Amino acid sequence: MFGIRSLLAKPFAAYINYLDNQWISKPVQAQNRVFNYLIENARLTKFGQDHKFIQIQNYQDFKDRVPIRDYEALKPYIELVKKGESDVLWRGLPAYFAKTSGTTSGTKYIPITADSTPNHINSARNALLSYVHETGKSEFLDRSLIFLSGSPVLDTTGAAQILTGRLSGIVNHHVPAYLRTNQKPTYETNCIEDWEEKLDKVIDETIKADMSLISGIPPWVQMYFDRIQARTGKPIKDVFPNFSLFVYGGVNFEPYRKKLFDSIGKPIDSIETFPASEGFFAYQNTQADNGLLMLLNSGIFFEFVPAEEYFNEKPTRLSIGEVEVGKNYALIINSNAGLWGYSIGDTVKFVSTNPYKILVTGRIKHFISAFGEHVIGEEVENAMRFAMTRHPEVAISEFSVAPMVAPSEGLPYHEWLVAFENLPADIEKFTTDLDEKLRTLNSYYQDLRTGSILKRLVITPLQPDAFQSYMKSIGKLGGQNKVPRLSNDRNIADAIQAWRVK
Repeated sequence: MFGIRSLLAKPFAAYINYLDNQWISKPVQAQNRVFNYLIENARLTKFGQDHKFIQIQNYQDFKDRVPIRDYEALKPYIELVKKGESDVLWRGLPAYFAKTSGTTSGTKYIPITADSTPNHINSARNALLSYVHETGKSEFLDRSLIFLSGSPVLDTTGAAQILTGRLSGIVNHHVPAYLRTNQKPTYETNCIEDWEEKLDKVIDETIKADMSLISGIPPWVQMYFDRIQARTGKPIKDVFPNFSLFVYGGVNFEPYRKKLFDSIGKPIDSIETFPASEGFFAYQNTQADNGLLMLLNSGIFFEFVPAEEYFNEKPTRLSIGEVEVGKNYALIINSNAGLWGYSIGDTVKFVSTNPYKILVTGRIKHFISAFGEHVIGEEVENAMRFAMTRHPEVAISEFSVAPMVAPSEGLPYHEWLVAFENLPADIEKFTTDLDEKLRTLNSYYQDLRTGSILKRLVITPLQPDAFQSYMKSIGKLGGQNKVPRLSNDRNIADAIQAWRVK
Protein backbone atom coordinates (compact mmCIF):
# COMPACT_ATOMS: atom_id res chain seq x y z
CA MET A 1 0.00 0.00 0.00
CA PHE A 2 1.47 3.33 -1.08
CA GLY A 3 1.14 6.46 1.02
CA ILE A 4 0.67 10.01 -0.18
CA ARG A 5 4.41 10.78 -0.17
CA SER A 6 5.36 7.86 -2.38
CA LEU A 7 2.46 8.47 -4.76
CA LEU A 8 3.25 12.15 -5.25
CA ALA A 9 6.99 11.52 -5.50
CA LYS A 10 6.77 9.74 -8.86
CA PRO A 11 5.23 12.56 -10.95
CA PHE A 12 7.43 15.09 -9.15
CA ALA A 13 10.50 12.96 -9.90
CA ALA A 14 9.50 12.76 -13.57
CA TYR A 15 9.17 16.56 -13.68
CA ILE A 16 12.58 17.14 -12.06
CA ASN A 17 14.12 14.59 -14.42
CA TYR A 18 12.67 16.49 -17.38
CA LEU A 19 14.12 19.79 -16.10
CA ASP A 20 17.53 18.22 -15.44
CA ASN A 21 17.71 16.76 -18.93
CA GLN A 22 17.43 20.27 -20.37
CA TRP A 23 20.83 21.28 -18.97
CA ILE A 24 22.42 17.81 -19.02
CA SER A 25 22.00 17.79 -22.80
CA LYS A 26 23.70 21.20 -23.11
CA PRO A 27 26.36 21.22 -20.35
CA VAL A 28 28.71 23.89 -21.72
CA GLN A 29 25.83 26.26 -22.33
CA ALA A 30 24.57 25.60 -18.81
CA GLN A 31 27.94 26.54 -17.32
CA ASN A 32 28.17 29.64 -19.52
CA ARG A 33 24.78 30.79 -18.19
CA VAL A 34 25.96 30.27 -14.62
CA PHE A 35 29.20 32.13 -15.34
CA ASN A 36 27.40 35.15 -16.80
CA TYR A 37 24.88 35.18 -13.94
CA LEU A 38 27.66 35.15 -11.33
CA ILE A 39 29.69 37.94 -12.94
CA GLU A 40 26.63 40.13 -13.53
CA ASN A 41 25.38 39.81 -9.96
CA ALA A 42 28.76 40.36 -8.29
CA ARG A 43 30.01 43.34 -10.31
CA LEU A 44 29.12 45.86 -7.61
CA THR A 45 30.41 43.81 -4.68
CA LYS A 46 33.70 44.74 -3.06
CA PHE A 47 35.28 41.60 -4.52
CA GLY A 48 33.87 42.39 -7.95
CA GLN A 49 35.22 45.92 -7.85
CA ASP A 50 38.62 44.82 -6.55
CA HIS A 51 38.91 42.37 -9.44
CA LYS A 52 37.35 44.61 -12.13
CA PHE A 53 34.38 42.38 -12.89
CA ILE A 54 33.00 45.22 -15.01
CA GLN A 55 35.75 44.42 -17.56
CA ILE A 56 35.13 40.65 -17.65
CA GLN A 57 33.63 39.56 -20.95
CA ASN A 58 34.63 35.88 -20.98
CA TYR A 59 36.31 33.09 -19.02
CA GLN A 60 39.81 34.13 -20.09
CA ASP A 61 39.20 37.63 -18.71
CA PHE A 62 38.08 36.04 -15.46
CA LYS A 63 41.22 33.89 -15.18
CA ASP A 64 43.36 36.96 -15.85
CA ARG A 65 41.77 38.85 -12.94
CA VAL A 66 40.81 36.24 -10.33
CA PRO A 67 43.55 34.00 -8.93
CA ILE A 68 42.98 30.60 -7.36
CA ARG A 69 42.52 30.97 -3.61
CA ASP A 70 42.26 28.84 -0.53
CA TYR A 71 40.43 29.91 2.60
CA GLU A 72 43.38 31.84 4.01
CA ALA A 73 43.54 34.02 0.90
CA LEU A 74 39.79 34.68 1.01
CA LYS A 75 39.76 35.29 4.75
CA PRO A 76 40.20 39.11 4.63
CA TYR A 77 36.87 39.34 2.77
CA ILE A 78 35.23 36.96 5.26
CA GLU A 79 36.44 39.19 8.10
CA LEU A 80 34.72 42.18 6.49
CA VAL A 81 31.49 40.19 6.32
CA LYS A 82 31.85 39.29 10.00
CA LYS A 83 32.13 43.00 10.79
CA GLY A 84 28.73 43.51 9.20
CA GLU A 85 29.74 44.91 5.81
CA SER A 86 27.24 44.13 3.06
CA ASP A 87 27.92 43.37 -0.63
CA VAL A 88 31.42 42.04 0.02
CA LEU A 89 31.57 38.69 -1.78
CA TRP A 90 27.95 38.48 -2.91
CA ARG A 91 24.89 40.69 -2.76
CA GLY A 92 23.83 41.58 0.78
CA LEU A 93 24.93 39.46 3.72
CA PRO A 94 25.12 35.67 3.91
CA ALA A 95 22.15 33.88 5.43
CA TYR A 96 24.55 31.53 7.26
CA PHE A 97 28.14 30.69 7.97
CA ALA A 98 28.91 26.98 7.69
CA LYS A 99 31.54 26.38 10.36
CA THR A 100 34.20 23.82 9.48
CA SER A 101 37.49 22.71 10.99
CA GLY A 102 40.40 23.27 8.63
CA THR A 103 43.67 21.39 9.01
CA THR A 104 45.78 24.51 8.43
CA SER A 105 43.32 27.40 8.74
CA GLY A 106 41.73 26.54 12.07
CA THR A 107 38.00 27.21 12.10
CA LYS A 108 36.67 28.26 8.71
CA TYR A 109 33.48 30.26 8.14
CA ILE A 110 32.04 29.42 4.73
CA PRO A 111 29.25 31.75 3.57
CA ILE A 112 25.89 30.34 2.51
CA THR A 113 23.64 32.96 0.94
CA ALA A 114 19.92 33.03 0.25
CA ASP A 115 20.84 32.42 -3.41
CA SER A 116 23.13 29.45 -2.68
CA THR A 117 20.88 27.68 -0.14
CA PRO A 118 18.79 25.97 -2.88
CA ASN A 119 21.97 24.33 -4.20
CA HIS A 120 22.35 22.45 -0.92
CA ILE A 121 18.68 21.65 -0.38
CA ASN A 122 17.43 20.93 -3.90
CA SER A 123 20.47 18.86 -4.85
CA ALA A 124 19.93 16.49 -1.92
CA ARG A 125 16.25 16.27 -2.81
CA ASN A 126 16.98 15.66 -6.48
CA ALA A 127 19.40 12.83 -5.68
CA LEU A 128 16.47 10.96 -4.11
CA LEU A 129 14.05 11.93 -6.88
CA SER A 130 16.50 10.74 -9.52
CA TYR A 131 16.55 7.36 -7.77
CA VAL A 132 12.73 7.29 -7.62
CA HIS A 133 12.46 8.12 -11.32
CA GLU A 134 14.97 5.49 -12.42
CA THR A 135 13.87 2.61 -10.19
CA GLY A 136 10.19 3.34 -9.65
CA LYS A 137 10.82 2.74 -5.94
CA SER A 138 9.22 5.39 -3.75
CA GLU A 139 7.63 3.52 -0.86
CA PHE A 140 10.71 4.18 1.29
CA LEU A 141 9.42 7.76 1.62
CA ASP A 142 6.41 6.53 3.61
CA ARG A 143 8.55 4.98 6.34
CA SER A 144 11.10 6.37 8.80
CA LEU A 145 14.21 8.11 7.48
CA ILE A 146 17.36 8.83 9.45
CA PHE A 147 20.00 11.44 8.67
CA LEU A 148 23.04 11.03 10.95
CA SER A 149 24.21 14.63 11.11
CA GLY A 150 25.65 17.36 13.27
CA SER A 151 23.71 19.46 15.75
CA PRO A 152 21.11 21.86 14.29
CA VAL A 153 21.80 24.35 17.08
CA LEU A 154 23.04 27.57 15.47
CA ASP A 155 25.11 30.34 17.04
CA THR A 156 25.68 33.79 15.63
CA THR A 157 28.90 35.31 14.32
CA GLY A 158 30.13 38.89 14.09
CA ALA A 159 28.44 42.26 14.24
CA ALA A 160 25.89 41.14 11.66
CA GLN A 161 24.86 38.21 13.91
CA ILE A 162 25.02 35.73 11.02
CA LEU A 163 23.58 32.33 11.95
CA THR A 164 26.44 29.85 12.23
CA GLY A 165 26.69 26.08 12.55
CA ARG A 166 27.75 22.85 10.88
CA LEU A 167 26.45 22.41 7.35
CA SER A 168 24.39 19.34 8.28
CA GLY A 169 22.85 21.31 11.14
CA ILE A 170 21.95 24.21 8.83
CA VAL A 171 20.44 21.85 6.26
CA ASN A 172 18.38 20.25 9.02
CA HIS A 173 16.42 23.49 9.27
CA HIS A 174 15.44 23.16 5.61
CA VAL A 175 14.16 19.58 5.58
CA PRO A 176 10.83 19.74 3.69
CA ALA A 177 7.75 19.68 5.90
CA TYR A 178 6.46 16.52 4.21
CA LEU A 179 9.54 14.61 5.45
CA ARG A 180 9.70 16.03 8.97
CA THR A 181 6.99 13.77 10.34
CA ASN A 182 8.97 10.63 9.53
CA GLN A 183 12.48 12.03 10.01
CA LYS A 184 14.66 10.53 12.74
CA PRO A 185 16.09 11.37 15.22
CA THR A 186 14.10 14.05 17.03
CA TYR A 187 15.33 17.62 17.04
CA GLU A 188 16.22 17.34 20.75
CA THR A 189 18.39 14.28 20.15
CA ASN A 190 20.05 15.89 17.16
CA CYS A 191 21.08 18.78 19.40
CA ILE A 192 23.23 16.55 21.64
CA GLU A 193 26.86 17.48 21.03
CA ASP A 194 28.59 14.42 22.51
CA TRP A 195 28.62 11.86 19.69
CA GLU A 196 28.47 8.71 21.80
CA GLU A 197 25.67 10.03 24.00
CA LYS A 198 23.84 11.15 20.88
CA LEU A 199 24.31 7.78 19.19
CA ASP A 200 22.79 5.93 22.13
CA LYS A 201 19.75 8.24 22.05
CA VAL A 202 19.45 7.83 18.27
CA ILE A 203 19.35 4.06 18.76
CA ASP A 204 16.73 4.41 21.50
CA GLU A 205 14.53 6.36 19.07
CA THR A 206 15.08 4.25 15.98
CA ILE A 207 15.53 0.66 17.11
CA LYS A 208 11.78 -0.05 16.99
CA ALA A 209 11.04 2.26 14.04
CA ASP A 210 10.24 1.10 10.52
CA MET A 211 13.47 2.44 9.01
CA SER A 212 13.72 2.52 5.22
CA LEU A 213 16.43 5.10 4.44
CA ILE A 214 19.64 5.74 6.38
CA SER A 215 22.00 8.55 5.43
CA GLY A 216 25.39 9.56 6.79
CA ILE A 217 29.17 9.28 6.52
CA PRO A 218 30.02 5.54 6.26
CA PRO A 219 32.29 5.20 9.32
CA TRP A 220 29.69 6.82 11.57
CA VAL A 221 26.86 4.76 10.07
CA GLN A 222 28.99 1.67 10.73
CA MET A 223 29.35 2.76 14.34
CA TYR A 224 25.55 3.09 14.53
CA PHE A 225 25.14 -0.41 13.10
CA ASP A 226 27.73 -1.86 15.50
CA ARG A 227 25.91 -0.42 18.51
CA ILE A 228 22.57 -1.79 17.29
CA GLN A 229 24.05 -5.25 16.74
CA ALA A 230 25.67 -5.20 20.18
CA ARG A 231 22.30 -4.32 21.72
CA THR A 232 20.15 -6.77 19.74
CA GLY A 233 22.48 -9.54 18.57
CA LYS A 234 20.82 -9.29 15.15
CA PRO A 235 21.94 -8.17 11.69
CA ILE A 236 20.50 -4.83 10.59
CA LYS A 237 18.14 -6.47 8.08
CA ASP A 238 16.36 -8.20 10.97
CA VAL A 239 16.16 -5.01 13.03
CA PHE A 240 15.02 -2.90 10.04
CA PRO A 241 13.43 -5.35 7.56
CA ASN A 242 12.33 -2.50 5.25
CA PHE A 243 15.72 -0.75 5.16
CA SER A 244 16.26 -0.44 1.40
CA LEU A 245 18.32 2.68 0.63
CA PHE A 246 21.65 3.95 1.97
CA VAL A 247 22.70 7.52 1.09
CA TYR A 248 26.28 8.53 1.83
CA GLY A 249 29.02 11.00 1.03
CA GLY A 250 32.14 12.54 2.48
CA VAL A 251 34.51 9.59 2.03
CA ASN A 252 35.23 6.85 -0.50
CA PHE A 253 32.72 4.10 0.24
CA GLU A 254 34.75 1.17 -1.07
CA PRO A 255 36.92 0.48 2.02
CA TYR A 256 33.76 0.36 4.14
CA ARG A 257 31.49 -1.52 1.70
CA LYS A 258 32.17 -5.12 2.76
CA LYS A 259 31.80 -4.63 6.50
CA LEU A 260 28.82 -2.33 6.13
CA PHE A 261 26.89 -4.74 3.94
CA ASP A 262 27.94 -7.65 6.14
CA SER A 263 26.40 -5.74 9.03
CA ILE A 264 23.21 -5.14 7.05
CA GLY A 265 23.03 -8.78 6.00
CA LYS A 266 21.47 -8.19 2.58
CA PRO A 267 22.22 -6.14 -0.56
CA ILE A 268 20.46 -2.78 -0.75
CA ASP A 269 20.59 0.18 -3.13
CA SER A 270 22.87 3.09 -2.34
CA ILE A 271 23.34 6.65 -3.58
CA GLU A 272 26.67 8.45 -3.34
CA THR A 273 26.61 12.24 -2.98
CA PHE A 274 29.31 14.93 -3.06
CA PRO A 275 28.27 17.69 -0.66
CA ALA A 276 30.54 20.13 1.16
CA SER A 277 30.11 23.33 3.13
CA GLU A 278 31.11 25.17 -0.06
CA GLY A 279 28.35 23.58 -2.16
CA PHE A 280 26.64 20.41 -3.32
CA PHE A 281 28.64 19.43 -6.39
CA ALA A 282 27.45 16.06 -7.70
CA TYR A 283 25.43 12.94 -6.97
CA GLN A 284 25.00 9.43 -8.33
CA ASN A 285 21.99 9.66 -10.65
CA THR A 286 21.73 6.01 -11.67
CA GLN A 287 22.21 2.60 -10.11
CA ALA A 288 23.79 1.43 -13.38
CA ASP A 289 27.20 3.01 -12.65
CA ASN A 290 28.99 4.73 -9.79
CA GLY A 291 29.84 8.02 -11.54
CA LEU A 292 28.55 11.22 -9.94
CA LEU A 293 26.64 13.62 -12.17
CA MET A 294 28.15 17.11 -11.94
CA LEU A 295 25.51 19.73 -11.14
CA LEU A 296 26.26 22.31 -13.81
CA ASN A 297 23.08 24.36 -13.42
CA SER A 298 23.04 25.05 -9.68
CA GLY A 299 24.75 28.38 -9.08
CA ILE A 300 28.34 27.04 -9.27
CA PHE A 301 30.80 27.62 -12.11
CA PHE A 302 33.43 24.89 -11.96
CA GLU A 303 37.09 25.04 -12.89
CA PHE A 304 39.55 22.17 -13.08
CA VAL A 305 43.31 22.28 -12.55
CA PRO A 306 45.39 19.24 -13.59
CA ALA A 307 46.48 17.80 -10.25
CA GLU A 308 50.15 17.65 -11.25
CA GLU A 309 50.08 21.41 -11.93
CA TYR A 310 48.21 22.47 -8.81
CA PHE A 311 51.28 23.75 -6.94
CA ASN A 312 52.69 25.55 -10.00
CA GLU A 313 52.82 29.34 -9.92
CA LYS A 314 50.43 29.57 -12.88
CA PRO A 315 48.60 26.25 -13.29
CA THR A 316 46.34 25.51 -16.24
CA ARG A 317 42.68 26.28 -15.48
CA LEU A 318 40.02 24.50 -17.51
CA SER A 319 36.26 24.89 -17.82
CA ILE A 320 33.89 21.95 -18.18
CA GLY A 321 34.20 21.70 -21.96
CA GLU A 322 37.97 21.29 -21.78
CA VAL A 323 38.35 18.36 -19.38
CA GLU A 324 39.41 14.82 -20.32
CA VAL A 325 38.25 11.45 -19.06
CA GLY A 326 40.71 9.65 -16.75
CA LYS A 327 42.75 12.66 -15.59
CA ASN A 328 42.95 13.87 -12.00
CA TYR A 329 41.90 17.49 -11.45
CA ALA A 330 41.83 19.76 -8.44
CA LEU A 331 38.30 21.17 -8.17
CA ILE A 332 37.94 24.97 -8.14
CA ILE A 333 34.57 26.68 -7.66
CA ASN A 334 32.96 30.07 -8.18
CA SER A 335 29.52 30.41 -6.68
CA ASN A 336 26.57 32.52 -5.62
CA ALA A 337 27.75 31.96 -2.05
CA GLY A 338 30.53 34.42 -2.89
CA LEU A 339 33.39 31.97 -3.36
CA TRP A 340 35.72 32.96 -6.21
CA GLY A 341 38.54 30.87 -7.67
CA TYR A 342 38.12 28.83 -4.50
CA SER A 343 40.04 25.59 -4.13
CA ILE A 344 37.95 23.18 -2.06
CA GLY A 345 40.91 20.81 -1.68
CA ASP A 346 39.34 17.78 -3.41
CA THR A 347 40.52 16.02 -6.54
CA VAL A 348 38.15 14.45 -9.06
CA LYS A 349 38.46 12.28 -12.15
CA PHE A 350 35.98 12.28 -15.02
CA VAL A 351 34.60 8.90 -15.97
CA SER A 352 32.25 10.34 -18.61
CA THR A 353 31.75 13.57 -20.55
CA ASN A 354 28.32 12.64 -21.90
CA PRO A 355 26.99 13.37 -19.37
CA TYR A 356 29.75 14.85 -17.21
CA LYS A 357 30.34 12.39 -14.39
CA ILE A 358 33.15 12.21 -11.85
CA LEU A 359 34.65 10.12 -9.13
CA VAL A 360 36.13 11.85 -6.08
CA THR A 361 39.73 10.66 -5.96
CA GLY A 362 41.14 12.31 -2.84
CA ARG A 363 42.46 15.52 -1.33
CA ILE A 364 44.99 17.64 -3.19
CA LYS A 365 47.10 18.00 -0.02
CA HIS A 366 46.63 14.40 1.10
CA PHE A 367 49.36 12.45 -0.65
CA ILE A 368 52.66 10.73 0.06
CA SER A 369 55.63 12.04 -1.85
CA ALA A 370 58.38 11.76 0.75
CA PHE A 371 60.53 10.12 -1.94
CA GLY A 372 59.00 11.68 -5.08
CA GLU A 373 56.34 8.98 -5.55
CA HIS A 374 53.24 11.20 -5.18
CA VAL A 375 50.90 8.39 -4.14
CA ILE A 376 47.32 9.68 -3.93
CA GLY A 377 44.18 8.61 -2.11
CA GLU A 378 42.60 6.90 -5.11
CA GLU A 379 45.67 4.65 -5.47
CA VAL A 380 45.82 3.47 -1.87
CA GLU A 381 42.07 2.86 -1.83
CA ASN A 382 42.22 0.88 -5.07
CA ALA A 383 45.14 -1.15 -3.72
CA MET A 384 43.23 -1.91 -0.52
CA ARG A 385 40.11 -2.88 -2.47
CA PHE A 386 42.19 -5.26 -4.62
CA ALA A 387 43.85 -6.90 -1.61
CA MET A 388 40.50 -7.33 0.13
CA THR A 389 39.11 -8.96 -3.01
CA ARG A 390 42.02 -11.42 -2.97
CA HIS A 391 41.44 -12.08 0.73
CA PRO A 392 37.64 -12.09 1.16
CA GLU A 393 37.85 -12.94 4.87
CA VAL A 394 39.29 -9.47 5.56
CA ALA A 395 37.13 -6.67 6.92
CA ILE A 396 38.43 -3.26 7.99
CA SER A 397 36.87 -0.31 9.73
CA GLU A 398 39.45 2.31 8.73
CA PHE A 399 43.02 2.81 7.57
CA SER A 400 45.58 5.58 7.04
CA VAL A 401 48.98 5.60 5.34
CA ALA A 402 52.13 7.56 6.21
CA PRO A 403 55.81 7.45 5.18
CA MET A 404 58.49 6.02 7.48
CA VAL A 405 61.45 8.05 6.25
CA ALA A 406 64.06 7.12 8.85
CA PRO A 407 63.38 3.70 10.39
CA SER A 408 65.68 2.44 13.13
CA GLU A 409 67.03 -0.11 10.67
CA GLY A 410 66.64 -1.04 7.02
CA LEU A 411 65.14 0.85 4.12
CA PRO A 412 62.37 3.46 4.40
CA TYR A 413 58.81 2.32 3.71
CA HIS A 414 55.14 3.25 3.70
CA GLU A 415 53.36 2.33 6.92
CA TRP A 416 49.71 1.32 6.63
CA LEU A 417 47.85 1.64 9.92
CA VAL A 418 44.83 -0.64 9.47
CA ALA A 419 41.98 -1.16 11.93
CA PHE A 420 40.97 -4.73 11.12
CA GLU A 421 37.56 -6.14 11.94
CA ASN A 422 38.76 -9.49 10.56
CA LEU A 423 42.47 -10.12 10.08
CA PRO A 424 43.87 -11.76 6.93
CA ALA A 425 44.42 -15.50 7.24
CA ASP A 426 47.89 -14.83 5.79
CA ILE A 427 48.97 -11.27 6.59
CA GLU A 428 52.27 -11.71 4.72
CA LYS A 429 50.43 -12.57 1.50
CA PHE A 430 47.93 -9.76 2.12
CA THR A 431 50.80 -7.29 2.54
CA THR A 432 52.49 -8.52 -0.63
CA ASP A 433 49.27 -8.27 -2.65
CA LEU A 434 48.70 -4.74 -1.35
CA ASP A 435 52.25 -3.71 -2.20
CA GLU A 436 52.22 -5.33 -5.64
CA LYS A 437 48.96 -3.63 -6.56
CA LEU A 438 50.27 -0.23 -5.51
CA ARG A 439 53.32 -0.84 -7.70
CA THR A 440 51.05 -1.36 -10.72
CA LEU A 441 49.04 1.76 -9.90
CA ASN A 442 51.93 4.18 -9.37
CA SER A 443 54.98 3.97 -11.63
CA TYR A 444 57.07 6.19 -9.33
CA TYR A 445 56.43 3.86 -6.40
CA GLN A 446 57.34 0.95 -8.67
CA ASP A 447 60.64 2.62 -9.57
CA LEU A 448 61.46 3.27 -5.91
CA ARG A 449 60.70 -0.35 -5.02
CA THR A 450 62.68 -1.73 -7.96
CA GLY A 451 65.60 0.56 -7.18
CA SER A 452 65.64 -0.52 -3.52
CA ILE A 453 64.93 3.01 -2.33
CA LEU A 454 61.85 1.76 -0.50
CA LYS A 455 61.17 -1.67 0.92
CA ARG A 456 57.80 -3.40 0.84
CA LEU A 457 55.08 -1.54 2.71
CA VAL A 458 54.50 -2.43 6.35
CA ILE A 459 51.07 -3.04 7.87
CA THR A 460 50.51 -2.08 11.50
CA PRO A 461 47.30 -3.83 12.64
CA LEU A 462 45.10 -1.83 15.00
CA GLN A 463 42.05 -2.83 17.01
CA PRO A 464 38.71 -2.28 15.20
CA ASP A 465 37.80 0.89 17.09
CA ALA A 466 41.29 2.43 17.05
CA PHE A 467 40.49 5.37 14.80
CA GLN A 468 37.16 6.05 16.53
CA SER A 469 38.92 6.05 19.90
CA TYR A 470 41.67 8.30 18.59
CA MET A 471 39.14 10.78 17.16
CA LYS A 472 37.32 10.76 20.49
CA SER A 473 40.58 11.49 22.31
CA ILE A 474 41.07 14.68 20.26
CA GLY A 475 37.41 15.73 20.48
CA LYS A 476 36.54 14.97 16.86
CA LEU A 477 34.32 11.91 17.12
CA GLY A 478 31.24 11.97 14.88
CA GLY A 479 29.76 14.69 12.73
CA GLN A 480 31.64 15.38 9.52
CA ASN A 481 35.11 14.62 10.95
CA LYS A 482 37.27 12.13 9.07
CA VAL A 483 40.76 10.70 9.48
CA PRO A 484 42.89 11.58 6.42
CA ARG A 485 43.45 8.54 4.24
CA LEU A 486 47.11 9.40 3.78
CA SER A 487 49.62 12.04 4.82
CA ASN A 488 53.02 13.22 3.64
CA ASP A 489 54.25 13.38 7.24
CA ARG A 490 53.90 11.28 10.37
CA ASN A 491 51.91 13.69 12.52
CA ILE A 492 48.71 11.61 12.51
CA ALA A 493 50.46 8.23 12.41
CA ASP A 494 52.68 9.12 15.37
CA ALA A 495 49.74 10.58 17.29
CA ILE A 496 47.77 7.36 16.86
CA GLN A 497 50.80 5.28 17.84
CA ALA A 498 51.41 7.46 20.91
CA TRP A 499 47.75 7.24 21.89
CA ARG A 500 47.85 3.42 21.63
CA VAL A 501 50.63 3.07 24.19
CA LYS A 502 49.20 5.45 26.79
